[in-house]
Amino acid sequence: MTAMTLSGPLADRDSWTANHCSIDKAMGVVGTRSAILLLREAYYGATRFDHFASRVGITEAVASARLKELTEAGLFVKSPYRDPGQRTRYEYLLTEMGNDLLPVVLGLMQWGDKYLQSGRGPLVVTAGDGPVQVEVRSADGRAVAADDLEVRARTA
Repeated sequence: MTAMTLSGPLADRDSWTANHCSIDKAMGVVGTRSAILLLREAYYGATRFDHFASRVGITEAVASARLKELTEAGLFVKSPYRDPGQRTRYEYLLTEMGNDLLPVVLGLMQWGDKYLQSGRGPLVVTAGDGPVQVEVRSADGRAVAADDLEVRARTA
C-alpha cells in the first residue's frame, strides 16, 4: 500500500482531527454525482440549462437546484441571453474556480477508464498528437507517487 507520510504533529494520528479539511469542504460543493456531471458537460461546452439537464439525465428540478448551488459557490456565473422572439434566459459559464476543477474531473475519468472500463473508456482526451494524463507532479515537474509525499501542518 502506498501512503503519504504525515510529519511533525501530524505523525501521531490520534493526537489531532481533520478539522477544517479542504477535501471535506470541496466535497460539500461538488460531492454529488450530478454536480460532477454538470461540470463535465460545461467542459464539453454546455452553457444552457436545457443542455445540462438532458445531457446529464437528471430532472429539471435537480438540474436547477444543483446549478443554483454551483453558481452560489462560485463555479458558474449566470449570463443573460435572448433568442429572437423569446424571453431573456440565462446561460451558465464556468468561472476560474470552475475551470480549476478540470484536473479533478479528468482524473475521475481516467480512473474510471482504468478500473471500471477495462482500461479503455469510450472517450479519449488529447492535446496535440496524444492523450493527456492527469498526474501529481512536484514544483520541478517530476511525477510523484503517494509514498513520496509528505503532509505537514501549515504554520502560517
